[in-house]
Amino acid sequence: QVQLVESGGGLVQAGASLRLSCAASGRTFSSDAMAWFRQAPGKEREFVSTISWSGGSTYYADSVKGRFTISRDNAKNTVYLQMNSLKPEDTAVYYCAASRVAGTPARSDLYDYWGQGTQVTVSS
Repeated sequence: QVQLVESGGGLVQAGASLRLSCAASGRTFSSDAMAWFRQAPGKEREFVSTISWSGGSTYYADSVKGRFTISRDNAKNTVYLQMNSLKPEDTAVYYCAASRVAGTPARSDLYDYWGQGTQVTVSS
């Protein structure tokens, strides 16, 4: 059974940092692009960041560029999202996803596997 399990979310104050993790199981994801998306209450799911299978290429939404860093450890089948200088508008459920499309796809419909999400709440 293929699973993506996110962890690391929580309640923090504005300006704080969090590190999200996404552990994959059921098969190896070392050949997949991995990404983070988020969905705030009443809003559509939006792209946050993606990383190529090798980790050599990354891509960020403008809203998080310079504050968030995506990385991966293929030996551990895990992808991370380091979030610094958090803002109240970063409050959302954060989802990990895997895609067999080459490169760094940003469209959610290109992702085949999804985690259940982890809540991030940033207070002002």
